[in-house]
Amino acid sequence: MSKILFENAVIMSEGPRYEGWLLTDGELIDSLGAGEAPAYVKADERVDCRGKWLLPGVIDAHVHFRDPGLTEKADMASESAAAVAGGVTSYFDMPNTVPQTTTLEAWQGKMERGAEASRANYAFFIGATNGNLDTLLKADYKRVPGVKLFLGSSTGNMLVDADDTLRRLFSEIDVPVAVHAEDEAIIAAARERLKAEYPDGIPVECHPDLRPREACVAATRRAIRLAEESGARLHICHVSTADELRLIADAKARGVKVTAETCPQYLLWDRNDFATLGARIKCNPSIKEASDRIALVRALAPGGAIDTIATDHAPHLLSQKEGDALKAASGMPMVQFSLPAMLDLVDSDPEAEDLLTHERIVELMCHAPARVFGVDRRGALRPGYYADLTLVEPLRLPGVKVTDADVVSRCGWTPLAGRTLSYRVASTWVSGRRAFPDADPSQRGSALSFR
Repeated sequence: MSKILFENAVIMSEGPRYEGWLLTDGELIDSLGAGEAPAYVKADERVDCRGKWLLPGVIDAHVHFRDPGLTEKADMASESAAAVAGGVTSYFDMPNTVPQTTTLEAWQGKMERGAEASRANYAFFIGATNGNLDTLLKADYKRVPGVKLFLGSSTGNMLVDADDTLRRLFSEIDVPVAVHAEDEAIIAAARERLKAEYPDGIPVECHPDLRPREACVAATRRAIRLAEESGARLHICHVSTADELRLIADAKARGVKVTAETCPQYLLWDRNDFATLGARIKCNPSIKEASDRIALVRALAPGGAIDTIATDHAPHLLSQKEGDALKAASGMPMVQFSLPAMLDLVDSDPEAEDLLTHERIVELMCHAPARVFGVDRRGALRPGYYADLTLVEPLRLPGVKVTDADVVSRCGWTPLAGRTLSYRVASTWVSGRRAFPDADPSQRGSALSFR
């Protein structure tokens, strides 16, 4: 592979931005620095980055690419193409596919599919059940980012509710346990109450009542207690409430090894937006109150309870998003527009003023996921690291309006349709090879490694 010199760039990685240059050598970053590249720096190709920002590729630690078994919605090829179009160079896929990734054989099948089809770098969580602890203990955690646990929330047979299994899991697994924290009993009670109140169908705008905050708080409290008792590394996925933020902050202050993720959907919308967006923003956990959204934005600041931003990218066909709060599918595609939307949040949200910077977004979406999960040599611009690069273009006002026609995902729609963004991804490079736009047809990502 050739040497590529990125010059005249605004470089953002691990500190204040600066104007400078970066040289790749094959898969790796060779060197970088401020100002113009020294005369001795030689390259086979030059990329003029004038007016653009050069960032590390985003690491999205929470996606559902639907492959295998649900490929009418999406597959690894289509969704990894959407990822690189959004500046995401690495992703961790979740285990609730068909078959579920709860065996080493199913995990190996996904790894083979990734090698065959993925435009971005890939890794796959292995899912916990009440009966597969021995399998989890045999997994190769140099290649698996962690264990996904549905704690109190039913997903096929992946609801883990046996106390002895939970205690053994938290005590014996020395990798991040990524938890979907919603209490199924609380959700079931809310469902029966709302079915009685709305016999003709529960309106979509009642989804925050169908999957209420109390379900999240109860399960998150339980997960923290298990981690505190065992010393486990707990990662709480898609935090959606201010109440959970308080629990997480208190746990961190006590020394519990807990990290927390939130998602763009909880930072961009609240329950009032169901009136215009309907089931397009229906997801689990539910989007909640305006006060929760505000608290989550504030928790992105340095020292806040949130450590990472991931998308929970979960595409469905629009036809599957029709119906009431019980019938419309939960989940939305987010991977393509997450980086531009979060950079735009810094400029457009009054709650972000004086709290967030674009550099902080890079920390939350690039550096921190690599640190939390121990990703080997990715997530920052350093000599010797893999050349996963995203070139972002700040747009002149009024920016660009997002449409469904822009969507790369097989599902063909986005909840951001109609929203104007002030940033776009100009190009993406995965391990030193152009992945977007105009990628070499043979370009593929690599299996991620973990320290």
